[in-house]
Amino acid sequence: MNSAEVGPGGGAAAGPRDAWGERLPRQLGLWSAVAVLVGTTIGSGIFRVPAGVAGRLGDPGPMLLAWVVGGVLTLFGALAVAELAAMLPRSGGLFAYILAAWGPLPAFLYGWSELAVVRASAVGGISTIFAEYLGYFVPLGEGGVKYVAAALIVAVGVLNTVSLKAASAVMNVTTLAKYGALGLLVLLAFATGRGDWGHFTPSFPRGLLLSGMLSALIPILWAYDGWSNLSFVSGEVRDPQRNLPRALVVGAASIMVIYLLLNVAYLFLVPMTEMAQAPLVASLAAQRIGAFGTHGGAVVAGLVMLSCLGAANGSMLSGPRVLYGMADQGLLFRSLAHVSPRFETPSAAIGLSTVLGVVYVLLNDFQQLADKFVLGIWPFYALAVAGVFVLRRTRPDLERPYRTWGYPVVPALFLLAAVGMVGNALVTQPRDTGITFAIILAGLPVWWVWKAMERR
Repeated sequence: MNSAEVGPGGGAAAGPRDAWGERLPRQLGLWSAVAVLVGTTIGSGIFRVPAGVAGRLGDPGPMLLAWVVGGVLTLFGALAVAELAAMLPRSGGLFAYILAAWGPLPAFLYGWSELAVVRASAVGGISTIFAEYLGYFVPLGEGGVKYVAAALIVAVGVLNTVSLKAASAVMNVTTLAKYGALGLLVLLAFATGRGDWGHFTPSFPRGLLLSGMLSALIPILWAYDGWSNLSFVSGEVRDPQRNLPRALVVGAASIMVIYLLLNVAYLFLVPMTEMAQAPLVASLAAQRIGAFGTHGGAVVAGLVMLSCLGAANGSMLSGPRVLYGMADQGLLFRSLAHVSPRFETPSAAIGLSTVLGVVYVLLNDFQQLADKFVLGIWPFYALAVAGVFVLRRTRPDLERPYRTWGYPVVPALFLLAAVGMVGNALVTQPRDTGITFAIILAGLPVWWVWKAMERR
């Protein structure tokens, strides 16, 4: 038997490694890849974040500009990551790019951050919001919300373990349905909504403060977060050198368009002062759409549930691939690189992610921690994008079927914005930002223990 046919964890692999070193079968086509990106990104954020942004900026012009800037930054990041994805289509995505450009320790810290907080927070938080909105139709107490959220995590965990094709099919259907529903919501807002174009004026009565814009970008980029998750499943995308760049750019652009249109619709229906005081701004806006009559709240509750179902499935489809990629390249327990010989999925990594997500929602002690950690992923985004510069210098021999459009300006602007946001957060929110980076740096002693175990 070829040694490449045995997984690092000792279990049977799906087959020999391909040209990029992957053992998992490549089953995702272009539109399935787009659905992973769009479906994972559009979760609950667009239904909640606009109110907070309105409260921080206060005027319609800065608010809409902030959403445009957030979309452009997301697109710039996707354009840069597309070069890395086409060049290194490996499971784990950002982990693989950071490893190639910066070495094992930064890559391990990224994986540690995903393992310790980010992934469990993401799937747990999304599932909790799903359960809360289910309570609109079926009365659920606090305990009921936790159990429903845990059940959803287990369900998407089992689905992704049993069949990538089935999980991808669910992803395709839910993504198409919710994107179409959001588009219909925008159309009905202007066609039958009780709105007023006067809500858009005066646009910039108090000018534009850079610090306020940078602060508002943090929750906005949380709503956009998920655009990089497609890279996690790079090892399972067919014809990756063509499909990954296309899916990243098309997906990021699609999200930018629908988010901007939704915010324009919200503002048409709800004035800024009222929006800032309405955490559930989507529900409030739907109540003012004539076509919904008295059922606006039910419509939005159903839409949020659909959106969260797709996002939870996408998070489980993509996130465990980081753990699998780390283990497959020797930076985490080898058993987590086990590939199910029956289902051809990274079953051990999915199982661990499922357990962590269930623990998260049942204990529910990490919500505040997760909120503080939103900014913590951005240093790693910056490292990955900076890897475009590093690898062009250190690995000019690597095949680059796609090169970042607008290089070097586009990745440089992304890096500048990332540094500005992190720097502004350190100044304006030193305590919360300090806790975020303390969590990341807590991975250092874990790394030292890991290396000591390896030597022994």
